[in-house]
Amino acid sequence: MTAEAIQQKKRFDMSGLLAWFIVAMVLVGLFTTIFTPDMGVMDVPRLAICLVILAIAGVRYELGFMRNMVGDIILGLVTAIAAWLLIGTVANHVGEAALGFWALTAATWASAWLFVDRLASWKLKSPALARIFNLAIPAVFGVTLLVLWQLIVDGNAIPKVLLPAPSEIWIRLTGSVPTLWADFRQTFLKAVIAGYAMGCGSGFLIAIVVDRVPFLRRGLLPVGNLVSALPIVGVAPIMVMWFGFDWPSKAAVVVIMTFFPMLVNTVSGLAASDAMQRDLMRTYASSYWQTLFKLRLPMAMPFIFNALKINSTLALIGAIVAEFFGTPIVGMGFRISTEVGRMNLDMVWAEIAIAALAGSIFYGLVALAERIVTFWHPSVRG
Repeated sequence: MTAEAIQQKKRFDMSGLLAWFIVAMVLVGLFTTIFTPDMGVMDVPRLAICLVILAIAGVRYELGFMRNMVGDIILGLVTAIAAWLLIGTVANHVGEAALGFWALTAATWASAWLFVDRLASWKLKSPALARIFNLAIPAVFGVTLLVLWQLIVDGNAIPKVLLPAPSEIWIRLTGSVPTLWADFRQTFLKAVIAGYAMGCGSGFLIAIVVDRVPFLRRGLLPVGNLVSALPIVGVAPIMVMWFGFDWPSKAAVVVIMTFFPMLVNTVSGLAASDAMQRDLMRTYASSYWQTLFKLRLPMAMPFIFNALKINSTLALIGAIVAEFFGTPIVGMGFRISTEVGRMNLDMVWAEIAIAALAGSIFYGLVALAERIVTFWHPSVRG
């Protein structure tokens, strides 16, 4: 049996296990609602949820039909309907969730898992469709987490000051666009972008100097390691005292955080070319700079982009934390610290959502640039 066949068999076994789990949870929901109403689903007309989720199991492997893309699409639609019914139920009965409701929630989660597993197994001939579904899989997974978050918060009536529901965070997001935009502009467009460019750029240039002057590798790299180990909560106040309360002090913190990863990765990348390749360049009478630009830098690009991707997240973290220690009355870190004191956790989570979205897009742009620049690398060709 080939490795692909073994993997396919494991996938079928997992699908069957999920289908039986869905059936079991649906039966628990039906039993508790009929025989112990106090532990049921809180809203008897919505017992249709049980039948809907049971249809999910029926469509799948255990009944032996619709094992195809059409069946997978039906699975996704039915899962979405079940999630919508559960959210509508708990919205009318906040804090009243009992065993039957949680059983149906677990069944919906399992059906979403099964749907994502089926999407991952699709083999599409069109590259464009394949890219779309590669984006759809994490999107469905993320939406599932948001649905579970909403159900858990409303079902247990968790106080807003402890954990607001996604719906409350969305209301705050849509109602505070001017404030969120001003914070984003101050933190990301000014501090993060400037600090990221200066930190990565200086790390790259110093790495070339270190490669050119060998004794600096023994003297400068340990110092750079020491600087990178400095705690940000200790460095940030110093930078604020040196560069003021506005965005330059936050950019300085970002420079400190991004400099060393770029330095180390670039130095390692410049050493990636082997001796035979460098000897070949010497046989062509290439100078140091010709060898650097035509051989060593292209070979170092995967390492350099690794540093750029790491720094894309470090920069945002550094700027936000630095704003805790002094900033004008604007900025993502400032807003988080002040709203926590006011117990406005929905605004805090709104800022976190904006930061996560901005960091993800920034990372994605760097990864896209990596694919364009390192098109020759086996990982990209594959």
